[in-house]
Amino acid sequence: MDLLPWFVPIKLAHVTLVLASGSLFAARGIGVLSGGRWPMAVPVRRASVVIDTLLLAAGATMWALLALNPLRDGWLGAKLLALPVYIVLGSFALKRGRTTGQRAFFYIAALAVFVYIATVAVRHDPSAGLATLLR
Repeated sequence: MDLLPWFVPIKLAHVTLVLASGSLFAARGIGVLSGGRWPMAVPVRRASVVIDTLLLAAGATMWALLALNPLRDGWLGAKLLALPVYIVLGSFALKRGRTTGQRAFFYIAALAVFVYIATVAVRHDPSAGLATLLR
């Protein structure tokens, strides 16, 4: 079955899911930092898992459709290496950080990694354009 005709809808779904995932994480982080209980409620956590699972599926489908190789396509490799960093930072921001200060630090760091991943995806450049800024 040729999935290439589905590339544009899959990419649109992927981008939409990136925005949904990032927005939900940002809102949950603010909620946690302000002492709210809703960010860790079961329905919110389940929504996060569903969004992130669909996001991963859409990304993997595009990866296969485009026959990308993270060793050859450095921008994809950079994204894949940054993804577990984002996940760990996010986990410490939402639940594993012991103090509000630690959670705030991890929250800001996770958001920075999220922006890095998104910028690498848009630019297809593992430096995320930092080389241009540093010149």
